[in-house]
Amino acid sequence: MVRLDVSVAAETHAGMVRDHNEDAVLADGLVFAIADGMGGHEAGEVASAAVVRALGALHHNAHNGAISPEQLVAALDAAQYDVVSISSGGPRSAGSTVAGVAVVDFREGLHWLVFNIGDSRVYRYLDGELRQLTVDHSLVQQMVDEGTLTAKEALSAPGRNVITRALGAADHEPALFLIPVIDTERILICSDGLTNEITDAAISAVLAATPDTQHAVDRMLALALNNGGRDNVSLVLVDVIAGGMAHGERTGEVVTTAFEQELPDEDTAPRQSRS
Repeated sequence: MVRLDVSVAAETHAGMVRDHNEDAVLADGLVFAIADGMGGHEAGEVASAAVVRALGALHHNAHNGAISPEQLVAALDAAQYDVVSISSGGPRSAGSTVAGVAVVDFREGLHWLVFNIGDSRVYRYLDGELRQLTVDHSLVQQMVDEGTLTAKEALSAPGRNVITRALGAADHEPALFLIPVIDTERILICSDGLTNEITDAAISAVLAATPDTQHAVDRMLALALNNGGRDNVSLVLVDVIAGGMAHGERTGEVVTTAFEQELPDEDTAPRQSRS
């Protein structure tokens, strides 16, 4: 199997208002993810660390630099168990969102297994276009889907930070789908501490103007902090150098898995522009 050659940068920051950081990041070459914890010092940061620890353990069972979708689901199940255990063992309830991508060898080619629970996001930047791959599990997104709220109204709607799925909650089902890895693409994973402070247009502008992976991450983080940094801010940027599908090949392909879930078609993936 061809090995994936990537350039990766990851940063997490408490922000300008919070006195502690409940986010945790993972960028181990196999799984790239962000967990956004909820519950405070004795719960949220412990929950996000547990999620990252469960996902990081996938390295032990990886085969030729890739994992299977079933292994990722098992890791998320383990994370759910650990987060629930944190709540039962302390005075405060714990929870965490999670979003990311994992390297999967599927049909003789490398794919990203994109996953999310909650409102942390995964984006793809390719051919000068930024596309949000994940759909937020949030109250305002649910209202947008039902047609009772427009995407523009959702940006300032009350309760926009209320999530409808999380690890540690009753509803913790992950959204999962596969897309091929494409040479030259950029995959951005971020917490809502980034997307609540800077627009998709600003993210796209930074990615277009800043080819260096670390510099791009530093620039986006600085913009979020300069715009208020009202929450913890975390982001992971993965630039694919080689090992994926050649640029220009079937970039729109999405394959289904054996999971009993409705899998989105990448060509109709959400384009939730924030201008």
